[in-house]
Amino acid sequence: QYSLSNMWWGFIPGSIGETSKPLILAGALFLLITGIANWRIMVSMFLGAAFMGFVFNLWGATPFMEVPWQYQFFMGGFFFAMAFMATDPVTAAGTNTGKWVYGFMIGVLGMFIRVVNVAYPEGWMLAILFMNAAAPLIDHLVKRSNINWRKQ
Repeated sequence: QYSLSNMWWGFIPGSIGETSKPLILAGALFLLITGIANWRIMVSMFLGAAFMGFVFNLWGATPFMEVPWQYQFFMGGFFFAMAFMATDPVTAAGTNTGKWVYGFMIGVLGMFIRVVNVAYPEGWMLAILFMNAAAPLIDHLVKRSNINWRKQ
């Protein structure tokens, strides 16, 4: 039985980063307290994934789209990706606004890859890779937008 409780406590089979959500979140809390990880990326990644999951639930064209959006967080490596991979300070966006965009787009892309491409059931790391490549562009656009706003 794949209930939310069983998925939360890790009583289902899976990879090491997919099973024990409380330990992953404890690690995320440690990274937040020490200032290594940024909370904006974590929150915006959650919001982006929730948004895209909700859109897929409304659409419901395939059985994968009908999986409740909250279940998507507990199935697979979402928490691991959110806590340890997306928050890498070297490859993430540097501006605060950029971090919101960066995290939100990881959530949207990760959920899209996970649900639409059934041959690739875990899209989080691929989404992070794509957004790591886009992070300098995001920061550039945010800085240019701020400069243009101040000129007015």
